[in-house]
Parts: sequence; structure tokens; C-alpha cells
Amino acid sequence: MQAGPVTRSSARRVALAILGALAGVAVALTVALSSVTAQQGQAPSSSVRPPPDASIPGGPNVVQPERPGNYDNEMWRKVREGLSGQVSIPDKKAGQLVQSDGEAWRNFRNGPLPRYGLYALGGTVVLLAAFFLARGRIPIEHGWAGRTITRFSDLERFGHWLLAVSFVILGLTGLNVLYGRYFLLPLLGPEGFSFISLWGKLLHNYVAFAFMVGLALTFVVWLRYNFPHWRDVVWLLKGGGMFVKGSHPPAWKFNAGQKILFWLVMLGGLSLSLSGLALMFPFQAALFAKTFALVNLLGFKLPTQLTPIQEMQYATSWHGVVALALVVVVIAHIYIGTLGMQGAFSAMGSGQVDVNWAKEHHSLWAEREIERMEDAAAAETGTPRVAPAE
Repeated sequence: MQAGPVTRSSARRVALAILGALAGVAVALTVALSSVTAQQGQAPSSSVRPPPDASIPGGPNVVQPERPGNYDNEMWRKVREGLSGQVSIPDKKAGQLVQSDGEAWRNFRNGPLPRYGLYALGGTVVLLAAFFLARGRIPIEHGWAGRTITRFSDLERFGHWLLAVSFVILGLTGLNVLYGRYFLLPLLGPEGFSFISLWGKLLHNYVAFAFMVGLALTFVVWLRYNFPHWRDVVWLLKGGGMFVKGSHPPAWKFNAGQKILFWLVMLGGLSLSLSGLALMFPFQAALFAKTFALVNLLGFKLPTQLTPIQEMQYATSWHGVVALALVVVVIAHIYIGTLGMQGAFSAMGSGQVDVNWAKEHHSLWAEREIERMEDAAAAETGTPRVAPAE
């Protein structure tokens, strides 16, 4: 398989187009952040008061209680604290008129979560654009060798793309839940936005199972390559050779950066899967109460007596935080695998990588693979492989 260099003019056009797209995304995020902040306004009060037109004891047409005013204040204080009454319907949760934790959850869901999420998304795009302007596309310094070696098998690439495509769908539909009302609703109108949100929710729920399958498959096929090693420290200290030309710290099939990405995706994906299942099948499992009980063994004092409603509030908050964090990580991963590094995309595109690319970025792995190729070629021709000079 032959690999040829891209002409300078076409590479320049591609770089300018992508930079323009990155700048557009940065501007859109800035505008969206302003919209979120403006629409949030002041945070609602955490206190619960009777409606303005409520009939309050002590009025002109109401018999005065024995202790004027105390009855009303005491009633609303108990309601505010989450007093539960008796109901005749099967859903006994309806006996609680006010769940005060819901106000704190709503404030977080409509305030810090979308605000800091936009900071993280916009900051990532800006940092990647700045890095590209300063470093440019990391080239194959020794040029295209014209020979390739197999980087990933068909099974590995299938698992990767199943995980990647499903995550992109989940990410887009999830971001619509968090941000859609701020800029899609004004753009599409209520009917268009409700149509997209309805089908987006269904798509999110069903594609989630494909994501879980891809997560499990990639975990099984790549786990053995992603255990830490002392050479990973050297790779990290040298920044993986990303910042200095000519610096190529040795690495096997997965370098330290890819190992960190692997564990972030595996642990984050598992956490998203569990919290997502808790949301798809609500009030079925005390996921966070059990988790908090385990964490408390380390000396923490997290609440373990959680109501079903509190379980759902923790699940939605945690699901949103972890999802935003993984979106940020994946944006950086997509950058380095496409625009950021010459020759990297073919590893997952065709499964083949240029020999010089492999020697520069995964030298220990490339050396072993080249030896295997030469041994196989020698076995086919019947001639012994010549060992390199010491």
C-alpha cells in the first residue's frame, strides 16, 4: 500500500477551512453562553411561600386561630422541610407536597452545569485552535515511507467506530437536552424544537445500548495494552513529543496519552451507562445510596439515606457532568487523530499506518511489527532474515 504526501496548497486550504470552523464554533459558544446567562436571570429563591392569592388565616373573612399567624407559619415550615402526608393513589411519593432538594437540583441544572459546561467546551476549542496556530500539524518528519504496517485489526476498528459513532449521537442529543432551548428553540420554533427533542430522546435511549456494546468490546480487545508502565512517565515528561519538533519518546502500541484516554473513556463510559440506566428505568435501584456508602469507607460523610426522588436528581446531575467531561476529552481526541497529526487517521480509517509514522510515534511497537513482517516474508521465500548490525 502506497502513501503519498498532500500538496502544500491543498493542506493549506484544509487547515484554513478547519480553522474557520473552529473560530465559528468559538463564536457560537460565546453567543450561547451569553444567552444562557441572560435567560437564567436571578436564581429563584429557595424558600417556599403560599401563592399570592392564597387565603391566609387572619384575613377579614376567616376565623382567627387561637395563635394568630403561628398556624400558617408552622404549616409552611413543615411543607418546606418535606413533610409527607397520606395519599390514596399507588404512588406514595405524591404524599410529599414539596421536595426542597428539588430547588437546589433545579438551580444547579439551570445554572452552574450549563454555564461551566460551555466554559469547558469553548475553552477546549480555543486551546486547540491556539495550539494548531502555534505548532501546526505535526508532520511525519522523515516523510512518507511508502510502506505500511497493520495498526488495528477489523475487530478493533469495528469496536472503535461503534463506540465513536454512538457517542457522537449521544453527545449531540444530550447537548440538545441541556442547551437546545437556548439556541435551537428560538431558531426552529416550538414545533420544530419539540419534534427534534422527542426523536432525539428516543434516539438517545436506544443508541445508548450500542454505546455499551462498543464500550465492552473495546475494553476486552484493548485492556492488555493499557496497563501503566514506567516508560509512560518518560512519555508524559516529554509531552509525548507534541510540543518539540524531533522529540519522539518510545512507546508500544498505546502511549501514555492513549492509555489515559482509554481509562477516561472506560470509567466515564461505565459511569454514564449506569446513571443512564437509572434514568431510563427510574426508581428501580438505589445506585447513589450504595455508591455513597462505599465512598464513605474512605472517610467521607456522604448521605446514604436517599429518597427515590433524590436518587433521580443525583443521577441526572452526575450524568450531565460526566457527559460534558467526556465530550471535552473526545473533542481533543478527534483533533489529534485528524487535523492535529499527519498520518494518524489512517490507523482507524484503513487500519494501516505508514512505517515512518509508526517508527516516530510508537517506535517499540513498530520495531516488533517490522520484525514480524520480515520473518513472515523470509518464511515465504525460504531465505533467512538478516539481523540488523549491533
